[in-house]
Order: sequence, then C-alpha cells, then structure tokens
Amino acid sequence: MIFSCDRRWRTGLDLALLSLALHACGGASGQSKTGPGGGAADKRPVSVVATKVVTRDMPVILDGLGTVTAFKTVTVRSQVDGRLDSVAFHEGQFVKRGTLLALIDPRPFAIQLHQAEGALARDQAQLRGGKVNLDRYARVAKDKLIPQQQADDQGVLVGQLEGSVTADQAQIEQAKLMLDYAHIRSPIDGVTGVRLVDPGNMVHPAEAAGIVVVTQIDPIAVLFTLPQDELPRVQKALAEGKPTVDALSRDGGSVLATGTLEVIDNQINATTATIRLKAIFPNPDRVLWPNQFVKARLHLGLRKGALVVPAVAVQRGPAGAFAYVVGEDKTVAVRPVEVESTDTELAVIGSGLTAGETVVTEGQFQLKPGALVETREPGEDKGPGDRKGKGAGKAPGATREAKNP
Repeated sequence: MIFSCDRRWRTGLDLALLSLALHACGGASGQSKTGPGGGAADKRPVSVVATKVVTRDMPVILDGLGTVTAFKTVTVRSQVDGRLDSVAFHEGQFVKRGTLLALIDPRPFAIQLHQAEGALARDQAQLRGGKVNLDRYARVAKDKLIPQQQADDQGVLVGQLEGSVTADQAQIEQAKLMLDYAHIRSPIDGVTGVRLVDPGNMVHPAEAAGIVVVTQIDPIAVLFTLPQDELPRVQKALAEGKPTVDALSRDGGSVLATGTLEVIDNQINATTATIRLKAIFPNPDRVLWPNQFVKARLHLGLRKGALVVPAVAVQRGPAGAFAYVVGEDKTVAVRPVEVESTDTELAVIGSGLTAGETVVTEGQFQLKPGALVETREPGEDKGPGDRKGKGAGKAPGATREAKNP
C-alpha cells in the first residue's frame, strides 16, 4: 500500500510539471508573436540610398564595340621577274610614298633598254635616208623621168620606217618602265610589316605573299556595329553633318582618339540584326593600331529636357526594366520604365517616371513592393544602428544591368 501511494504521488507530480512546461511554452510563443517589439520588427524601415528624378539636357550617345583597321593596306609585290638584290627598309619602319623598299637585279632591263635605243637609232637613220630618196623621186617623177609608181613605193617605205621608229620608241618606254619596276617603292605613306622574302631569292609578279605589307595608320579607321533600330537616328545625324565618334579603351575608361563618322554600311547583318559603321580618326601618336578592339562612342547631338536618373536606379526583371519609386508615405513601389539611352553613370528615361519623384539607387535587393524605407542622400553615411556597413545595400550586378537596359 505504501508503494502504491508513492507511485500515485509521482504520477501526479509528473503531470503537474508537464502542465507547467506547456503553459510556459505557450506563453513564450504568444509573447514572441504579440509581445513588445514583435510588431515593430515587422515594420522596421529599410535603409536605402535614393535620389530625385531630374530634368536636364543630355547628349545623345550610342556605344558599340569596334575594331581598328588600317586606312589603307598594300601588299608590295614585284612587277617583274628577277633576283631580289637588296632590301632597303627595316621592319616596322615608317615610310613615305615613293620610298625605295627593295631592288631587283636591274641589269637585264638595262640591256633591254640599250637594245631598244639601238633599234631606234637604226630605224631613224633609215627613215632619214628614205625621206631624202622620197624627195628626189618626187622631183624626177614630176618630170616624167621615172614611173610614178616608183615614187609612190618610196612613200610607202618612208611610212613603214616611221612606224618602226614609233615602235622603237615604245620599246624604249617599256624598257624604262621595267627598269623602274626593278626599283620597288612604297605606294603609300605607312608602316612596313615583317619582311616576307630575303635578298637573293627569285621573285615573280604572280606570288601572292609579296615582299612586305605596308599599312597606313594615320589616319586610321574604326569599324563598329550598332543595333539596326538605331539606323534612322544615325542616318539623320549623318545627313546633317559628320557626327563625332570617340574611340575609347576596351573598359571605356579613357578616350584614345576622336574622329568623325564617315560611312554607314549598305546592308544590315541579318544574323545579328546590326548595322556596321566606319569612322576615321587622326592618329599621329599611333595610339590606335590595326586589329585593336575599342569601344566606339557615337555622339548624335543634344536632347533638351530629358528625364535623367542614375544608371544604377534602373533594374532588370522578367518584365523588363523597372525602378523602385519612394512614395510620400515612405513605402516603395515597382515602376516599369522605358530607357532611351544610358552611359556609365546616367540613364535617360523615356517613360515611367516624372521629374521630382524619388527613386532608389542603392539597396534594391532588400526591397519588395510596399516595403517601408528610410532614405538618405548618395554619399551620406548610414546610421550607427545599421550593421550592414557602407555599400551593403548595393545589389550585386545592379550597375552592370543598368548599363545595358
């Protein structure tokens, strides 16, 4: 009996402890949902950087990827057969038009010239004799001392000799031309490349490789592409005058040269839906080099009264470009926007925003529609209670996406 009573006492105690534990858990759970600080945590504002939508005059700029190409490229070949006697240039040398580059053995062509000159002297002597006889025959034929046919035959012979003299003069000109071709000269101003044949080798006009390639790099050209949708604006700007084009380094950090747009290609690339353009740049310092990749920036004019926001304010989503707009109640709303153009810092908005509205430029990744925010100006330090630190609100990749709306 004593054992049974003790067992019942333990059972009752266990039940009381279990009830007390459940009550404590329920109280803690209720306090976590409704206790002090619970509702305030849900309503705590998110610290973001925001700025106003402003109206200003903006240059209309189109960026495209480009490749530098030589203004002129000439493969220098021999125009006569012969042995290459000497090379008169250094690889990489800047040469002027007419500069001697190489010499082919000139002796065979000098011999041909001498032969042609000898033939000319012979035929000229025969022509002089023929003309004397023709005058004599004409006088005696007039007195009926010789048949008229003999005088006529002498006239024909003089004509043949005149033809021979003319042919000899052409042979001399041909021999002089061949002798001049033996002296290979640069046809353009430019820079020589790597020598393609060594002295002592036989060279022929039919050889495709040639002796050296000369490229003209001042001025120099840049070929770049733009989307076909930009063609009407580019055509209009080119019709009004040659627009300015900047050649920038690949990262866009520095301007290498400034030139003008010269040509719009006569067809659109159907595969990429792009149009190719050609710009010409003065290049006295040789900062641009053939086959160099650059970023081409085409200036199409100035747009007055454009709506402008920082480029980082524009985000990309499945439905297109959008921005977070801060309302008067300090909550944010998602606003679809149409971006007309953008550069590394600013974006021109075609529709979706109005001047004076506030848009979020940093901290977008923490937001959702209707979120309460606490805004600060760009460059302003965050409050001491913010544990994120400076720059924590900037969404990774936001700047890159905003650059390519």
